[in-house]
Amino acid sequence: MEIKFCRHSFVVKTSIVLPSDTNNYGTLFGGRLMSYIDDVAAIAAIRHARAPVVTASTDSVDFLHPIYEGNSVCLEAFVTYTGRTSMEVFVKVISEDLLNGNRNLCAMSFLTMVAVDKHNKPTPVPQVVPESETEKMLHDSALKRAAIRKKRKEEAAGMAAAFGTDYPWC
Repeated sequence: MEIKFCRHSFVVKTSIVLPSDTNNYGTLFGGRLMSYIDDVAAIAAIRHARAPVVTASTDSVDFLHPIYEGNSVCLEAFVTYTGRTSMEVFVKVISEDLLNGNRNLCAMSFLTMVAVDKHNKPTPVPQVVPESETEKMLHDSALKRAAIRKKRKEEAAGMAAAFGTDYPWC
């Protein structure tokens, strides 16, 4: 199987936060940021797999610092770990006050993306190889995060079975 380095999937997206991107507090809508996160994660995964991908899961997105109107928001993403058909993608979000240069780490997230073929069936991906200390740290801790995701998915399946699809308000 082919191998690729983390840096081969590296993606950077920078945007300015406009009034239409913000809520009534003048900060970036959380949903807008989550859309940006999914977008850069997909690009990183497609770049790694050279195949279409679907989002299998998004770990929690903790909003660590608000992103204000007029700031830039910069997202960095790369593949940290691969399974047979899945890829873990790390996304880091930094805001910058463009007038004074102050920067803040605003969010981090891990997403699991799955490569699919032309029939939308999972397809194998190249193995990822970390090089930097940060890449190695993220790669080495990926199986622990995967186990947490698996447990969370099992719990969600149990809750879904308990809730069903009936109208609960009737």
